[in-house]
Amino acid sequence: MTTARRFTGDKLVIASHNPGKVREIGDLIRPFGVAVVAASELGLAEPVEDGATFRENAIIKAKAATAASGLPALADDSGLAVAALNGAPGIYSARWAGPDKDFAAAMVQVQRALGDAADRSASFVCPLTLAWPDGHVETFEGRIEGVLVWPPHGEKGFGYDPMFQPDGHDITFGDMEPAEKHRMSHRARAFADLVAACFASR
Repeated sequence: MTTARRFTGDKLVIASHNPGKVREIGDLIRPFGVAVVAASELGLAEPVEDGATFRENAIIKAKAATAASGLPALADDSGLAVAALNGAPGIYSARWAGPDKDFAAAMVQVQRALGDAADRSASFVCPLTLAWPDGHVETFEGRIEGVLVWPPHGEKGFGYDPMFQPDGHDITFGDMEPAEKHRMSHRARAFADLVAACFASR
């Protein structure tokens, strides 16, 4: 088993144009003394995400951001996978929200697609890829299981959070305080593995 590369820099690009995602990843990384800057702040274009999996798309975004900025970059391609929809929206989770990123409409679309299906189980999946300018990448994946509720509720999250109730809880990610979600989310689980492999010695 190869040893993951340690991150020794002091600045990192978060390869996302989603303010909620940038804020969440930034909150997780700052305790390690690393300054973060969003791809949108640097005016970086969003690459074409034509990978077949979450992992492939995370790698595409991280590599594009590090190539354009000359800095190490961290990207994810998290999404919602619904069992009764054969894993949809999956890698198309953001696209279901349309060009205006209207996740209220995307949640309606999920609900309509489910119809009266008895199985409302779903999972959030998140691979995190850390890329360096020399082309090296490290990827770690986190997942959390739950059920979809209707109508959505809670305004503290983003994306599909208001309709996702994690197993063992009676509130949605949209209801949760950010700190509570950070402790258990799919992104937090991937981040824990990333930290252990690449940041633990800082």
